[in-house]
Amino acid sequence: MFETQFAVMRNLHDAGCDVRTREKFLELYSGGKIEEGVRLLRQHKKALLDDLHASQKKIDCLDFLIFKLQRKI
Repeated sequence: MFETQFAVMRNLHDAGCDVRTREKFLELYSGGKIEEGVRLLRQHKKALLDDLHASQKKIDCLDFLIFKLQRKI
């Protein structure tokens, strides 16, 4: 179980989960509450997607501004 637990914790770390989320997931996973663990991971995924979409909107704004400026050159 240690290798599996270590691998899961490493994956959660690599996915950007904070310590609290990693510990909560491990608690749920160890307690057999897989469905709740999946729910927790989906919440984290949603937060990451929200950040991604916000960043994409900023990039789109910059692309538009660059496009407009290049037309003036």
